[in-house]
Amino acid sequence: MSTIHDEACPRFEDTLELIGRRWTGSVLQAAGRGARRFGEYRAMIEGISDRLLSQRLKELESAGLVERTVIPSTPVQIQYRLAPDGETLVAALMPLAHWSTRRSGPRAAVRPAD
Repeated sequence: MSTIHDEACPRFEDTLELIGRRWTGSVLQAAGRGARRFGEYRAMIEGISDRLLSQRLKELESAGLVERTVIPSTPVQIQYRLAPDGETLVAALMPLAHWSTRRSGPRAAVRPAD
C-alpha cells in the first residue's frame, strides 16, 4: 500500500513552500505578463521591497521557474521572464487564483480546532 508520503510528496511540499512565500505569487503573476526589468516588477508589485523582490527572483530563477537575461547595453539591462516550467506552474495556479477571487469578500475568522 502506498503512503501519502510517497516519492512525489517531498517535491510537492517543496513547490508549495516556494510558492507560499510572501510575494512569490505576485512575482509569478508579474512574470506571466512578459519579460520585465527589475524596476518594472517593483512598480507592478506595490509594497514589495527591493531586497525581497531580488530574493524572490533569485529563488524562482534557482528553481528553474524564471529566466534572467542580461542585455548588453549601456547601462547593462537585466530582464526576467517565466521559464517554460514557470509558464506551466502559472497555468496550473490559475484555477486557484480564480477560486480565491470567487471567495473574496470579508475574511471569515479562523478559529483554532477544539
